[in-house]
Amino acid sequence: MPQISAVIITFNEEKNIERCLKSLVGIVDEIVVLDSFSKDKTEEICKKYNVSFYQHAFDGHIQQKNRAISYAKFPHVLSLDADEALDETLQKSISEIKNNFTKEGYYMNRLTNYCGHWVKHCGWYPDKKLRLWDSRKGEWRGINPHDKYELFAGDSMAGYLKGDILHYSYYSIADHYKQVEYFTTIASKAYFDNGKKAPLFKLLVNPVAKFIDHYLLKLGFLDGNAGYLISKISAYATYLKYKKLRVLYKNAN
Repeated sequence: MPQISAVIITFNEEKNIERCLKSLVGIVDEIVVLDSFSKDKTEEICKKYNVSFYQHAFDGHIQQKNRAISYAKFPHVLSLDADEALDETLQKSISEIKNNFTKEGYYMNRLTNYCGHWVKHCGWYPDKKLRLWDSRKGEWRGINPHDKYELFAGDSMAGYLKGDILHYSYYSIADHYKQVEYFTTIASKAYFDNGKKAPLFKLLVNPVAKFIDHYLLKLGFLDGNAGYLISKISAYATYLKYKKLRVLYKNAN
C-alpha cells in the first residue's frame, strides 16, 4: 500500500489553510507545506496539524510547486492549493485508491465557490485536475500562473476519482478583480518572455469571444448573476493581459 504525501504551497493563507488541512487528516500519511514567508498566522495554524513546514522565496507557481514536491517523504503525492479542500466523496475515493494504486496519476473534478455560489457552468465545472500522482512520473509545467501537472508518458495511464475538490476561490467581487490584476501581470510577463505577440485585434476581439464563450456557449447564464460576473470579469482579464503585454513590448522598444 503506497503512502501519500499531501503538498501545499502558501502565502498569507490564514483564511483558508485550516479548512484544507482538516480535509486531509486521516486521508494522507504526511502533509507538507512550502510557504513563501507569510506575514499572517499561516505557520501557526499549520503547526497545529503536525505539518512539515518549509519556507522558500516565491519565484513562480510552477517553480514553487515543483520545489514543494522535493520536500515530500513519499513519491505518491496529492497536490492541493491552500484555498481547496477534499469533499467527503473524494476523501473516500483517495482512501480506497491507496489499496489499489494502479495508475501513474488520478484526475478529479474541482467545484468552485464564487462569493457563496457553487458554480456549475462558465467552463468552471467539472474543471478536471490531475492532482494525485507518482511524482517520479511527471512534473509541473505550463505558463505562470497557469500551472498544470503533466505525466511524462502522457495521460494514457491516468485514472479518475469520484468526488470534488472544493475550491473557495473568491469571497467578494473585489477579491476577483484583485486576482485578475495579479495574474494578468504574471501572465503578460510570461507571454513576453516566450515571445508571444499582442496584435490589436486580440485586444479587441478576444475579450468579446471570452464573454460569449463563458456566458453563452458554456451556459454561464444558468449560474445567474454569478455567471454574468464571472464571464464579464474573465473578458476583462483577457483584455488586461493583452494590454499589459503590449505595454511590455512598447517599453522594450
